Amino acid sequence: MIDMKEQILRPQAEQRYRDELEALRLWDTGNKKPQNWNLSPKAVRLFILGSQQPIRCGEQEISIRKKYFGNDALIERCIITLAGNRGLMLVGEPGTAKTMLSELLCAAISGCSTNTVQGTAGTTEDMIKYSWNYALLLANGPSREALVPSPLYVGMERGILTRFEEITRTPAEVQDSLISVLSDKVLNIPELGDEGLLFARPGFNVIGTANTRDKGVNEMSSALKRRFNFETVQPVNDVALEKKIILNEVGALAESAGITQPLDEEAAELLATTYHELRTGVSREGRRVETPAAVMSTAEAISVYYQTLMSAWYYGDGQMDEQTLVENLVGAVAKESHEEMEKIRSYFSTIVCNRAQREGGAWSRYYKARNRLN
Repeated sequence: MIDMKEQILRPQAEQRYRDELEALRLWDTGNKKPQNWNLSPKAVRLFILGSQQPIRCGEQEISIRKKYFGNDALIERCIITLAGNRGLMLVGEPGTAKTMLSELLCAAISGCSTNTVQGTAGTTEDMIKYSWNYALLLANGPSREALVPSPLYVGMERGILTRFEEITRTPAEVQDSLISVLSDKVLNIPELGDEGLLFARPGFNVIGTANTRDKGVNEMSSALKRRFNFETVQPVNDVALEKKIILNEVGALAESAGITQPLDEEAAELLATTYHELRTGVSREGRRVETPAAVMSTAEAISVYYQTLMSAWYYGDGQMDEQTLVENLVGAVAKESHEEMEKIRSYFSTIVCNRAQREGGAWSRYYKARNRLN
């Protein structure tokens, strides 16, 4: 059997966590389960939030790792929403793991996380509902055989979840085409006449995501908002937790890339602290910090750390250094405007400088690397 995790660049959640999902299916007996769900709500929660003790799968025990670090109650509400008749809308700042969460939910509930619409300004209605094979359409006229299903159609026909990423970036008329589907759970295909009604099977629902920074781009109508339950995914507000997330995610990325270099916990601490303070605008000492316009998310911090790790692996002696870390930090922050660098320089000349004097060690090396800000 081909190991898909070794054959593709980024395995989907149902492939990456295949062993865990299979173990949970065997464990998940006697729990109440909505119709057409692969796992019960209890098992879905366990899959996303992890287990403190291994679960028994036949004669083996398998550990379920924690995949989402944040508000556990939010996960429970998301699962219950998807079991009901309203869609789920995940909103929040960029980089707060909304997409990852929607993927995990789909993998656990439907066994398929790829039934996805990626919203853009160019998204059209046929990209979310259906289009036509024009050769068959011209030859035989409108028929089910000539119809090319899009993610919404697939979700309704198979009774699985449909992900709609960046929904507020799509035109208003595309958004509004969801209203009747979410209300009546039926898709009208006028070209097929009397046979042109597709009724959703049990298990169908929609998970949408929207960035708060896109507010006002294509604001959702009040009618469409009423068809969703909204859940706000907050940024990580604890430095120790952010450090743990950085190490966990970069460790997984490094393993898939064949990088065996040990992770530097001091570098992760520096990066987690920097991102937390620049995001919140307050240092741990209580001093005000100017916040850049760039997205200072945990996802960006993971990217900066991973770039630094790869530089050490491919170019260096296997040791991550603060100068490369600062260079990659510049690349992440300056994407909005080079004027933002003044805020980073100010952070180094005050907060980092004071810590270098008080604590030394990694903070001292970090401060000495400030010349890379130029």
